[in-house]
Amino acid sequence: MPDLKVLAEQVVAFRDERDWKQFHNPKDVALSLMLESAELLEHFQWKNGEAIQETAMHRRAELADELADVLYYTLLMAHDLNIDLSTALTKKLAKNAEKYPTEKAKGSNKKYTEL
Repeated sequence: MPDLKVLAEQVVAFRDERDWKQFHNPKDVALSLMLESAELLEHFQWKNGEAIQETAMHRRAELADELADVLYYTLLMAHDLNIDLSTALTKKLAKNAEKYPTEKAKGSNKKYTEL
C-alpha cells in the first residue's frame, strides 16, 4: 500500500492535470470533504442493529468509494495547507491518550470531560 505522501502526490497530480486548483480553496475543499462524509453516512441512514452490519457487508464497494473520496479531499487539503498528516495524527493520538487514559476510558463511551 502506498504511503500518504505517494497518495497525496497522486491526488495533486490528478487535480492539477485537470486544472482544478483554481476551484480548490480551503473552504470549498473542506465543504467537499463534509459532503463526501455525508454520502458515506447516507448508506447507514435509518438503519439500526443488524441492518447496519448488513449494509457494511453488502455495500463494501460503495462504502470504499465514499471512504476514498473522503481520503482524497483530506489528502488534498493537507497538501494545500502544508500539513504533514502522519505527524498530525501522531500528535493527535498523543493528545487523545492524555484525555482518555486507558485506566479511565477503557470500555467507556464517555467524553473525556465526563471520565
